[in-house]
Amino acid sequence: MSIYILGIESSCDDTSAAVIKDRNILANLVANQHVHKDFGGVVPELASRAHQQNIIPVIDNALATANIRKNQIHAVAYTNGPGLLGSLLVGTSFAKGFALAMGIPLITVNHMHAHILAHFIEDEGQQKAPPFPFLCLTVSGGHTQIVLVRDYHQMEVIGQTIDDAAGETFDKAAKIMGLPYPGGPLIDKHARDGDPNAFPFPHPKVPGLNYSFSGLKTSILYFLRDQLKKDPGFIQKNMNDLAASIQHNIIEILMKQLRRAASQTGIRHVALAGGVSANSGLRKAFEAEKDRGNWEVYIPKFEYCTDNAAMIAIAGYFKYLEKDFSSQTTTPFTRYKD
Repeated sequence: MSIYILGIESSCDDTSAAVIKDRNILANLVANQHVHKDFGGVVPELASRAHQQNIIPVIDNALATANIRKNQIHAVAYTNGPGLLGSLLVGTSFAKGFALAMGIPLITVNHMHAHILAHFIEDEGQQKAPPFPFLCLTVSGGHTQIVLVRDYHQMEVIGQTIDDAAGETFDKAAKIMGLPYPGGPLIDKHARDGDPNAFPFPHPKVPGLNYSFSGLKTSILYFLRDQLKKDPGFIQKNMNDLAASIQHNIIEILMKQLRRAASQTGIRHVALAGGVSANSGLRKAFEAEKDRGNWEVYIPKFEYCTDNAAMIAIAGYFKYLEKDFSSQTTTPFTRYKD
């Protein structure tokens, strides 16, 4: 018998609902929030209000797109964290109410684990899933982690940022350069026409497999401050080279520790996940490792990189098979936990 899972994602500023039949996606809809552009970043209170407006229409549309009825759903999987508390509460409340009304199981999903399990979605154009065990570089606006994935449920963070995330660094650098929010994709766009070696920036010295990006952000800020004193038009004149140099340095920092992790563990199957996995430069860096014969690499389809409910639904599917259900008393969490 096929299993139908309704997935709900509301960890930050995207309201998403998906329906899967076993590992196949029947619907995966996302309502974006444009209100944050005027503020240069996500405003938590505005995000939670927008989720309240979007969640019912998005779920209705997902069910209609999947062409199934509510009583065909076997379980509801929803993001329980990490994320913005107000945003998480909207998804949590709806999921609990839906499950209670329909008399079906409730499944909590760790947002970061779901990014990794997006590799196991069966969809046209999706690469084959990595075999266990594999390493996964999970990079987003709020997290940067190297994860040792032993199976669908056993994941160990063996390296992570001790301060800022790589995605946040992209966005903050873009803001310093006067680019609108979200700035990460714009850095990527400008970088394609720039020289990645035009402006060198220092790399952090961090023990183990951890990351640090606060120093890089500071060095970018001070460098641009000093250059603007000499030439107020410096950023506009060098936009592409600046973007390329910043992106190159972020990627090199990410890849250096990931190479070290692969060497230490002896694992050659390496995956990429999270919102920043949509970055073209990072994808090329992974492909370069593959071309050199160092790794077998796994990169999800673009629509499964950024926050989406399909990854929540597939994570819920694997929990459903184990009958790993949650109670109505479960509360969301804001910071990452294993």
